[in-house]
Amino acid sequence: MNDDLCPSLDLPEQLLVLLREQPHGLSEYELIQRLKQRHSTHVPNLPLADKLVLFRTHFLVFNALYLLRDRLGEADIAHLSINPMAIRLLPYSSGEAALAERDPLRDYYLDLRNLRDTDEDDVERLLASFWTRMQGSDEKQAALELFELDRVAEPVTALMIKQRYRQLVSLHHPDRGGSTERLQSINLALEILERYYR
Repeated sequence: MNDDLCPSLDLPEQLLVLLREQPHGLSEYELIQRLKQRHSTHVPNLPLADKLVLFRTHFLVFNALYLLRDRLGEADIAHLSINPMAIRLLPYSSGEAALAERDPLRDYYLDLRNLRDTDEDDVERLLASFWTRMQGSDEKQAALELFELDRVAEPVTALMIKQRYRQLVSLHHPDRGGSTERLQSINLALEILERYYR
C-alpha cells in the first residue's frame, strides 16, 4: 500500500481516508502523526515542540475536521465525532446535523482569522493560564482543578468529565463573552484528563 496521501486531495478528504481506515477512531495526536507519516502537504512537517507550530497544526486539523463534518452531514453520509482524544466516523443521523451547526467551537475553527491573527505571544497567553496552574502539582491535579472536579464527593468518571467539558465550553466560549485563552486551557485539560479517565 502506498503510504503517501494523494496530494490532490484537500485536508478534509485526507482526514476522511485516515478515519475510514480506523473505525474505532484516532486521537488528534495520532491523526497528525499519520498525516506526517503519509507526507501530507497540508500540515507543517515541523516538530510540535514549538508552541506556534503546535497551535497552527492543531488549528488546521480542526478546521479541516469541521469542514469534513459539514460535508458528510450535508451529503447524509456519516457523522464525525470531534474530540481531541477520539475523532471517529459514526453512522449518519439527521439529528446530528442540527447539533453540529450550533457547535460554538465549529465557528472558532472555521474562522480563519483566528489562525491568521494568532501570533507566538497570543499562543503564550493561551497556554499560560493553564500551565501556571500546573506549577507545583502534577498535570492531572491541575486539570481536575480547572474542571472544578478536584473536590467532588463521588469518584470522577469519564462521563462527568465530558459533561463538565461541555458546560465549561458553553460558559467560556469567546462567542458567548468568554476568552480564547480560557477555552484553550479547557481543551488542554480535557486532553490530560482523558488520559487518566477512560
